[in-house]
Amino acid sequence: MILAAGIGTRLRPLTDNRPKALVEVNGRTLLEIALSRLRGFGVREVIINVHHFADMVVEYLKANDNFGMRIEVSREEGLLDTGGGLKKAAHFFATGSIGNSDRAEEPFLVHNVDVLSTIDLGRMVQFHTENRALATLAMQDRKTSRYLLFDDQLQLGGRRSGGGEPEVVRPAGPIQWLALGFSGIHVISPRLLAMMSEDGAFSIITTYLRLAGQGEKILAFRADEYYWRDLGRTDDVERAAQDLKRKVIPQ
Repeated sequence: MILAAGIGTRLRPLTDNRPKALVEVNGRTLLEIALSRLRGFGVREVIINVHHFADMVVEYLKANDNFGMRIEVSREEGLLDTGGGLKKAAHFFATGSIGNSDRAEEPFLVHNVDVLSTIDLGRMVQFHTENRALATLAMQDRKTSRYLLFDDQLQLGGRRSGGGEPEVVRPAGPIQWLALGFSGIHVISPRLLAMMSEDGAFSIITTYLRLAGQGEKILAFRADEYYWRDLGRTDDVERAAQDLKRKVIPQ
């Protein structure tokens, strides 16, 4: 799933007349870049949530023949955030709605449209599968305004905003929490979908923390060695364009 429903307020004026997904970096839209990345790791079936200028995304996909992939669009009349958006699209993964019912037991990827990275998605899926995780989050040791906290087994145990007091959902024991920044890329086992008791608009992190507190295995995949950039602001887009020109990241 590509999360692309956001309004892109921080990207204005680039998003005054287009959705965030269609903002361009060196002539390529964020959506095309994300789809290309996923296709490069063997993904052929994708659902994209849309809201802001939704029809533009639909027409863009049609004009580009879905980039050779099987794509479904999940329209959100009101923004549902990451958790609500995934819950609305759950049918896509739970029932194999586009003709591959055997896929319903396989883990799936969730990827923010405004994230550019070289994170090895194949390694991440393998890590998730080998550890029998409910969800695996690509995490990096970097500065951020919101940290997720993991124990020495890389299991989620809480979160912390800035320098505030941590919110711990599992007993810490005699350990030092690892405070890491989330990259906006997840691997999720379909069984999580039935566990999403939250309704309306909500962050998937809320669900992860609740389930971690119940003993479910929500793991960190350490992605420190990879390039990563969140294209949330116009200057981030400019820096990403420079990185592409310098071939810091693949075209």
